Amino acid sequence: MIPPKPPARQGRGSVWRFIRDFRRDILSAQSDRLYRAWMAEFRGPFIHSFTCNDPALVELILKKRPMDFPKSPRMAAGLQPLLGNSSFISNGETWLRQRRIIDPAFEGGRLRKAFPAMWDAAQAGVARLAPLADGTEIDIEPQTSHVAADVIFRTLFSIPIEDATAAQVFQAFREHQEAQPMVNLGGLMALPRWARLHTRRVRETARRIRGLIRQLVAARAAEIAAGTAPPDLATKIMTTPDPQTGRTFSEAEMIDEVATFFLAGHETGASALAWALYLLAESPDWQDRLAKEARQNLAADLGTVRNLPLARAVFREALRLYPPVAMTVRQCARAESLRGRKAPRGAQLVLSPWHLHRHERLWDNPDGFDPGRWETENGKACQRDAFIPFSAGPRACPGAGFAMIEGPLILSALVGAYRLEPGPERPVPIMRLTLRGKNGIHLRLSKR
Repeated sequence: MIPPKPPARQGRGSVWRFIRDFRRDILSAQSDRLYRAWMAEFRGPFIHSFTCNDPALVELILKKRPMDFPKSPRMAAGLQPLLGNSSFISNGETWLRQRRIIDPAFEGGRLRKAFPAMWDAAQAGVARLAPLADGTEIDIEPQTSHVAADVIFRTLFSIPIEDATAAQVFQAFREHQEAQPMVNLGGLMALPRWARLHTRRVRETARRIRGLIRQLVAARAAEIAAGTAPPDLATKIMTTPDPQTGRTFSEAEMIDEVATFFLAGHETGASALAWALYLLAESPDWQDRLAKEARQNLAADLGTVRNLPLARAVFREALRLYPPVAMTVRQCARAESLRGRKAPRGAQLVLSPWHLHRHERLWDNPDGFDPGRWETENGKACQRDAFIPFSAGPRACPGAGFAMIEGPLILSALVGAYRLEPGPERPVPIMRLTLRGKNGIHLRLSKR
């Protein structure tokens, strides 16, 4: 099965045509040459950028010398109203300190403690879909957003999404997604500051989200002081001191990180899960195989994940075809030579999982949906060298292991309970805060 992707711009075209198309849709504005080019240089009125698809360049930027290629401050500017100066967008010593505090919260033992909350959220998600599983067409994206948000609240603050504050945060995030649909535009285009001002709605939704998170953080701080705090991720992060300075996060810093966890955990998880369900709806044979695996092996124990290899393969294939963060931007801290071309200090380096994961010179059947590819020699090599849904190197998402338990678990729970069929209109991927369907992702569900 060949799932849909946006139409690519043919050939070179003019700079101004590129900028015009870019404002409409980042992905379809890109040249079709990027699916087979190792690197592409672009010069515009406000930009000097390099799209880097060569696995050797990706390794250099993300793994070998990450401190020489920091996150682009232009990209950070788009996210600053919501994330402040969190670990997702900070650089240098600030980022190093943040990760020294955050990383211990996602070690293996913590995942075992978080699993019951994931299980409860998955079961709640199955129950929530029951009234909708009558063959009527529905947009599955709001449903996956709901269950992914439920996981975040249960694992982070030990509260379900039905909690009043949690429900308000969830609604505010949906409004923020609509208000700032192309958050990466400023970073990828390197537009001047005056062209990247945030709308009033973006500032208002970000302010409301951060205010609600402040309430949750303050309440948890009081519980920690009283010795009554539950042993969840929020408590772990708020009580972990930096091993070098002995300082814990301030309230403002914790608000930044909680906003990041919600963006990185909820938005990306919801995107990947929605696309995985769509891919299975279009592939009934794979769907039936996964449903059988779920009925035989799904259990309320962390060990169940080892018994769901097909669910993991399907979820990984969804991350390949529809990476939630389709593009990101680094910056040259000093002048560099990239594949023999001079990249000046400040040049923008676009890393595009969207193109890398579908690169015609790397992957067999790059546009096809094939969960079995991960057992082939080509699939194993590409997983190692050309698969970066969670980035890679020191700045890889600390919740990657978390996501690879949560995603297959929820996918198995839903497919084990419901049969999926595609709606009449194929979804068109578009890059917003994460990769979503332009008009949603419509499916029909029925009970198995």
